[in-house]
Amino acid sequence: MDAFEEAQSQPADIINIPEEQITAEFATAIESPKRTITWRNIRERGVYLVLLGCVLISVFTTIGIILSLLTESVSFFRVVPITKFLTDTMWTPLFADQHFGIWPLIAGTTIILLGSSIVALPIGLASAIYLSIYSNQKVRKVIKPLLEVLAGIPTVVYGYFALTFVTPLLKTFIPSLSTFNALSASIVVGIMIIPTVSSLSEDALSSVPRSLKEAGFALGATHYEVASKIVLPAGLSGVIASFILAISRAIGETMIVTLAAGSTPKLTLNPMESVQTMTASIVQISMGDTPQGTIEYQTIFAVGMLLFLITLAINVIGQVITRRYREVYE
Repeated sequence: MDAFEEAQSQPADIINIPEEQITAEFATAIESPKRTITWRNIRERGVYLVLLGCVLISVFTTIGIILSLLTESVSFFRVVPITKFLTDTMWTPLFADQHFGIWPLIAGTTIILLGSSIVALPIGLASAIYLSIYSNQKVRKVIKPLLEVLAGIPTVVYGYFALTFVTPLLKTFIPSLSTFNALSASIVVGIMIIPTVSSLSEDALSSVPRSLKEAGFALGATHYEVASKIVLPAGLSGVIASFILAISRAIGETMIVTLAAGSTPKLTLNPMESVQTMTASIVQISMGDTPQGTIEYQTIFAVGMLLFLITLAINVIGQVITRRYREVYE
């Protein structure tokens, strides 16, 4: 029996064969099985490289965006002191009398964020609880896709909906409401992000082990008690993650606030008035005849950088909270 036949007859004991017995023929016998899976290895390697490439595209795109924001923001702050940026109460970069105080834009963004959260978070969470606890499978299969249709509507449609339907409706109750106001924009932004909250929260609540729910029902608990004392605490990390994602989307919303909230940068927290958010200001400046390299042009990147930092901070806080309340079931 040569070394090749010996290797085939004793495959399980390969690692016990003394090194001195590994002849050229035996080495060939060991390598031959590898050649039979060469194409498989090539395919796996190709899939790995494609997937890695997709990840690197996302990473390098993010790095490129950050570098772009940093470069122009540094140029902006070389001209405008950061103390003026953080202490001035007026934002008029396109006026002859220029002011670069960011607070009017932060105030406008805050109103939209709070208003939309008041609308979306309770409705979205209630919808998720209904779909995961109260509804049967047939109802869930019909209602959930209908809710998610809202997520596919273009935001410009939402903007005109706010301007032509919600604002006139609100004026019947509040005659003094201005045509462009933060209230209608907040309501419609809230409607827009309801699917984000409801869909992700419903997924989180539905992932809670069925045995926990059945144990609650077996002990005589009502649907409300099972939802509030078992399912919601168990799926809290996923619910919080849906809130963070929805809030991040509300902060970055542009078209609705541009069309419905107006373009008046005003340091106010009154939702009845016209305001301008950070994203709406970026749109206003970028759509004009602002020459590249001017201080007006660089304000786009300074505001964008601040918006990026705010969103990043919210997501980091959300990650910390999510990890704190995460429940792991086996």
